[in-house]
Amino acid sequence: MDIQAFIKDYWHKIAVQDRLGLAEMFTEDAIIRWHNTNEEFTREEFIKANCDYPGEWHGNVERIEINEDYILTISHVWSADQSFHVCSFFIFEGNQICKLDEYWGDDGEAPQWRQQLKIGRKIR
Repeated sequence: MDIQAFIKDYWHKIAVQDRLGLAEMFTEDAIIRWHNTNEEFTREEFIKANCDYPGEWHGNVERIEINEDYILTISHVWSADQSFHVCSFFIFEGNQICKLDEYWGDDGEAPQWRQQLKIGRKIR
């Protein structure tokens, strides 16, 4: 399996909300966790959460790290009025995802208290 192609295809299917395509990427008993909101999903619940989310979405994989235990990705997901960066840890069983742990962060300005300290600078 070409893992980089799989990951890019996965994020494309997330962005276009491809229910059938996403279902094929997960084992039937897959467990998906969104740690920021303390939620755990089955494959079907995860697909519903992603594909029923309103709006037109886009996604871009910024980084892929591959090791023997898991695949780590950093991705940018956005719509016309929202933007997120997500760190995802994929564990595979054969050619399908069996466990996925994700950490989503809202993109935005630094908090006022840090701006007042005049520390840090924009990444891009």
